[in-house]
Amino acid sequence: MSTKNTSLADKGQRIGLRLMARAGGLPALQDPKVRSTLGRYLYRSAKTGFAAQQVAGKAFVKKKGSGEPARPRPVRPGTVFDLTASEDQAMIQGVARELADEMIRPAGSAADTDRAVPAEVRDAATQMGLHLVGVPEALGGIAEERSAVTAALVLEELARGDMGIAVALMAPAAVATAIASYGSADQQATYLPELVSETPAVAALALMEPQPLADPLAPTTTGRYEGGDLVLDGVKAIVPGAASADLFVISAMVGDEPRLVIVERVDEGGAAVDGLAVQDDPAMGVRAAATGRLELCGVRVPVANLLGTSADHLDAVRRARLAWSAAAVGTAQAVLDHVRTYVTERHAFGEPIGYRQAVAFTVADIAIELEGLRLVVWRAAARLDRGKDASDLIASARRLTASVGAEIGSSAVQLLGGHGFVKEFDNERWYRDLRGAGVLEGSLLI
Repeated sequence: MSTKNTSLADKGQRIGLRLMARAGGLPALQDPKVRSTLGRYLYRSAKTGFAAQQVAGKAFVKKKGSGEPARPRPVRPGTVFDLTASEDQAMIQGVARELADEMIRPAGSAADTDRAVPAEVRDAATQMGLHLVGVPEALGGIAEERSAVTAALVLEELARGDMGIAVALMAPAAVATAIASYGSADQQATYLPELVSETPAVAALALMEPQPLADPLAPTTTGRYEGGDLVLDGVKAIVPGAASADLFVISAMVGDEPRLVIVERVDEGGAAVDGLAVQDDPAMGVRAAATGRLELCGVRVPVANLLGTSADHLDAVRRARLAWSAAAVGTAQAVLDHVRTYVTERHAFGEPIGYRQAVAFTVADIAIELEGLRLVVWRAAARLDRGKDASDLIASARRLTASVGAEIGSSAVQLLGGHGFVKEFDNERWYRDLRGAGVLEGSLLI
């Protein structure tokens, strides 16, 4: 391993140690429950250290679950509406923030160019357990409650480092969360051990399709019953990590209902599944996620691979859209932090350009629009946590992400002038990523 890679790996270990030391003096750590939560978040790396990402080809042995499927318990509603992060949420947010600052942001430009996440960055996130926030403890995760607010905070911080890397890191987490939330006991017993292990399987949630005006609530991918099998035909687009994924959760019209279906890359004998092909599908943004196209032509899966119900499919689409909005909040925050510094340090005609009214108003508009988007995302997540319908707020977040997110990215490029157009600065990448956040479907799940 090169000196640079060794440094990255060591840095990942130091992040956890520094957070432990910093948190040790907090009064909240006197609470055994809070201390236990912090331990679940930070001590995973002490068990085995860093492990290399696996290549596609992992076989999943079918297992029988015992009893009812395990689910994270719902969040206990407070007596008042309060968006202040709890002690547990603040700690996991701190883990994600440290990872973003120390490892993700420095790797962002190279990951975008190479269309790959450095193994050390991926392993650091894995060992910190960030992909387990939607999986209950009983199934090997770290979630006592399924909290959309916690997931939104994690995605926001990771995307503040780099949205493409965040999508790549959290794509397997979306599949683990879907199986934990919607899966049967047998599905959980078969797939979750491989998704929560120290060397987790690579997986992706595939809802998007390539045709114009594609509707994730009415996919053109179809599934028809033949005996005890489900035969799938269709194409899924912009699937993160498709070339290396071992497992997919796709959407398909089965009968007259949209459903989620688990599709494995290879069968139990290790042979490639007939009719399943992957093609490279590079996108304008989130390039570190190494997106690909998934083609299904007569792919046969057991009917038992149907995941959840039609209502669960709708829930997954909505939560995925909210996840993209949370990621947009993080990247927009990175934009605001950068332009604030730039307009203060950049001088023209003997003074900082931030002294010019037009520049100052543009920066203020970015801050106002960002806070509006963040508030809608947090309110939607809080409503989900209270078990209430958040469809109107999620739709508002989606609309704001498509308009305000792109505007924030564009305004920042304009403020930086020529610097906003070249790859020496991160803003051109952030602009591309923000354009995608308002139109992409699936991949993430909150």
